[in-house]
Amino acid sequence: MASIGIDLGGTKIEGVVLDEQLAPVHRVRVATERERGYEHIIGRVADVVETLRPHAPDVRVVGIGTPGSLSARTGTLKNSNTTCLNGRPLRADLEARIGLPIVLENDANCFALAEACHGAAVGGRMVFGVILGTGVGGGIVIDGRLWSGPQHIAGEWGHHAIDPAGPACYCGQRGCVETLLSGPALEAMHRAAGSASGTAVEIAARAASGDGVAVTVLEAWLDRFGRALANVVSILDPDVVVLGGGLSNIEALYTRGRDAVARYVFNDELRTPIVKNRLGDSAGVIGAALLGG
Repeated sequence: MASIGIDLGGTKIEGVVLDEQLAPVHRVRVATERERGYEHIIGRVADVVETLRPHAPDVRVVGIGTPGSLSARTGTLKNSNTTCLNGRPLRADLEARIGLPIVLENDANCFALAEACHGAAVGGRMVFGVILGTGVGGGIVIDGRLWSGPQHIAGEWGHHAIDPAGPACYCGQRGCVETLLSGPALEAMHRAAGSASGTAVEIAARAASGDGVAVTVLEAWLDRFGRALANVVSILDPDVVVLGGGLSNIEALYTRGRDAVARYVFNDELRTPIVKNRLGDSAGVIGAALLGG
């Protein structure tokens, strides 16, 4: 039976129909337009599902990945950086609008599930999936099954605070990993060093070409990465860490970034492979489709 997965992001909504071999049958991508508010986003998701359903007429459930997670206490969404979704009964409202049961999970969890089952982390019993992009997230997969925890916060390494004097985070804390490792964080470090603006990937490219300021900034950012991820490795001791999101294309993460993790991990060596995703931008939506399987 075909399955439908939706990746509800802050800038785009992607939907896919997968066949039983997980091959894409039909794909749709539209802008989220989150500045137009909660009800508009509900309508956008519903429109994407309506477009996909003729290609999966027997589908019984829709899997949706989104920033944030459902509160076990209230059933409303929490911890989303698309803040208009927070405190709202997103799953219930989508079910009412779409007319099908919804399985809703954090987008980083969907990424981790896809990469553990069909991507770069196949064969790992304990997989930690990392999103490095506009935000920072994580997901845990054990023996091919997602572990989100009783409070639906498992893997949320982006919001453990490592610098109480650090930047303010939308979650209310200061110095969260997200405020120090996200793409905007790297770009802010570069500006603070007095250099011209550029995207995170452009800064990494400048560093690779020998730009002195970019080299210094990138090394400081990689050190932050090492400190933050070493904490996770020391707690979970995963078989593999797989990186996703736009910043996963920074090749230094797999060399000097891994060296930084090794410096700070609570062990005399680092055996944990830190690998690049295999499914690319499709990982999140594939993981969402797996939720309904």
